Amino acid sequence: MAAKFAFFPPNPPSYGVDEEEEDGRLRMTGVETSGNVDVLRLRTKRGNDVLAVYISNPSASLTVLYSHGNAADLGQMYELFRELSFHLRVNLMGYDYSGYGQSTGKPSEQNTYADIEAAYRCLVEKYGKKEEDIILYGQSVGSGPTLDVATRLPNLRAVILHSPILSGLRVMYPVKRTYWFDIYKNIDKIPFVKCPVLVIHGTADDVVSWSHGKQLWELCKEKYEPLWIKGGNHCDLELFPQYIKHLKKFISAIEKSPHRRTGSGPISDQPENPRSSTDCRDKLRQENPRNSTDCREKSRPSTDQREKSQPTTDQREMPRLSTDLKDKSRVCPDKREKLRKCSDRPEKVSNGTDQPEKPRNSIDRFGEMVRSVGLCNIDCFRPTATRV
Repeated sequence: MAAKFAFFPPNPPSYGVDEEEEDGRLRMTGVETSGNVDVLRLRTKRGNDVLAVYISNPSASLTVLYSHGNAADLGQMYELFRELSFHLRVNLMGYDYSGYGQSTGKPSEQNTYADIEAAYRCLVEKYGKKEEDIILYGQSVGSGPTLDVATRLPNLRAVILHSPILSGLRVMYPVKRTYWFDIYKNIDKIPFVKCPVLVIHGTADDVVSWSHGKQLWELCKEKYEPLWIKGGNHCDLELFPQYIKHLKKFISAIEKSPHRRTGSGPISDQPENPRSSTDCRDKLRQENPRNSTDCREKSRPSTDQREKSQPTTDQREMPRLSTDLKDKSRVCPDKREKLRKCSDRPEKVSNGTDQPEKPRNSIDRFGEMVRSVGLCNIDCFRPTATRV
């Protein structure tokens, strides 16, 4: 249901694809391409064929993998891709999500994750790029697949977030925790990104609030000087001169930074930060029902600071309980009976912490409310210009 209201691929697509009779190479129609551009069709692990373009720069040492925003496709982004490749002196690969442009399939959150994995795999296998020489660039909705992959690439060189979202639901409502029906839970994933992160956001963004970019930047482990463009909206940041100037500065700093990471490998299927907290809960509930509450507690700290203190408080209380039990065991005439009662106490404590069903009920009510108003109210996913 979220996919139905959250994605707006241009219809009709802004470009077409032809196959050359001589060598079978693909060529984009509707845009002016040059000899240094490869047009590719990539098969994803979910069975879709996504279209991608690879723009090479002979003086490049780094490669950018660009995930574009909503309501845009490769035809609309092509000129920007060429400009970025030229001015930043980088190779650049852009791709269309499933159901966008000339890519097959339907748009969905999970499909976008498979789409970016296919593009990354192409860079490594076809073009021989190393993980430590790749920069991921995510614009608006593209920040979702960008951060999802970044959490599973420990040797990644850098990440750029352009008008990013905390999550899909947080664009609609100022919620302070992650709900099971939310999409693109970037707020929970960004603390697990181990490389430098640049955040770019407009202060006058009326689609995705500037607060989204600021909060994501605050949660970064390796922060780079952010770019807050005064007066910038959601779709016009590339028009400000400080945009390309700051990007050049960032790329230069990344090129000069020492290679602290070595080696390159495929994307792990098991990210350090689980993609869905509900999946993690279900898995632990099957393996060890009592420990399932721990998984839920771990998914909360990044979304609600008040939750952080709860585990600490519980940990302090446990020693007190054990001390009280010792004192009572000294006083009681029958030590065996008291110790038997004391051994039952931890069971009560653990049962007391296992109260996720109450929030779960509120989640269900919230889900009904979202369904009643319709997810089409997610303004960040509503096309407001030719490029988001």
